[in-house]
Amino acid sequence: MSDITRIETDPRRSRAVVYNGMVFVGGMTADDRSQDIKGQTRQTLAKIEEFLARAGTDKNRLLTAQIWIKDLARDFDGMNEIWNAWTAPNSAPTRATAQADMGAPDVLVEIIVTAAVGQ
Repeated sequence: MSDITRIETDPRRSRAVVYNGMVFVGGMTADDRSQDIKGQTRQTLAKIEEFLARAGTDKNRLLTAQIWIKDLARDFDGMNEIWNAWTAPNSAPTRATAQADMGAPDVLVEIIVTAAVGQ
């Protein structure tokens, strides 16, 4: 049986969980929410990269992503511009994107990813 490793756990959630050769990175959002969709997407992806590194992997090993955008009609293209530049060549994960009411009014994007860990 594989051990479960939790990264940055508090009473409500873990920011990432490593189990059975995979890392599950919980919903990430930007810290500076005064930014537009491009700025928030960049910050969110940078946070994801940090948690992937802490789990022993990187964006080249992404398996799947879930992206929620506050205003899909307004921000989909801007988010995709940053996402497409960030995603490792020939390593795009499966992905779903949807519009959602966010937990805070100034959050424009939230992203969850799952990646393989190890070689």
